[in-house]
Amino acid sequence: MAKSRKSSAAAEKAIKLLKEKSKKRKLAAPRPKQPVKPKVVRMVKPEAPKPAMKKQQYGKQDLDRFKEIILEKKKEILEELETLRDTMMDTTTGEYASENSMYSTHMEQGTDAMEREKTFLFASREGKFLNYLEDALQRIEKGEYGRCETCGKLIEKERLEAVPHARQCLDCKLRSQK
Repeated sequence: MAKSRKSSAAAEKAIKLLKEKSKKRKLAAPRPKQPVKPKVVRMVKPEAPKPAMKKQQYGKQDLDRFKEIILEKKKEILEELETLRDTMMDTTTGEYASENSMYSTHMEQGTDAMEREKTFLFASREGKFLNYLEDALQRIEKGEYGRCETCGKLIEKERLEAVPHARQCLDCKLRSQK
């Protein structure tokens, strides 16, 4: 019983202190409200329209050089695809090659299947790259080649020589990857 009286006395004392603090806060002078500052609206003069800038483009000589690079890469890709097709197909029957010999072991069959899958993935990747090159050739014909699709600036020549199917300048490409 003694403990409960002590704890109730301590609780009453704490409540009394809290009430006193509350009264002091109420008696203290209320803070004046900050006056609301009106928003200042500034009249902005409409800017005169900028003169139409002539769109920058690469010259015919540069476009021919880029087209030559693209056609050379396209030729390499087609040769690579032909080689990959030859490794996947049986030349005598024209069907996909398979090693289903009675004497082959499960490990050999697994390795063969893995090699066929890897060859298929390479062919798929090369086909996708070939589509990018075809798209770049179409953009050359339309006169849209060499311009960044994000910011509209000219893509650097060095970038187009290294990545002829590029659609973005290096700055925009790096920003999009973040």
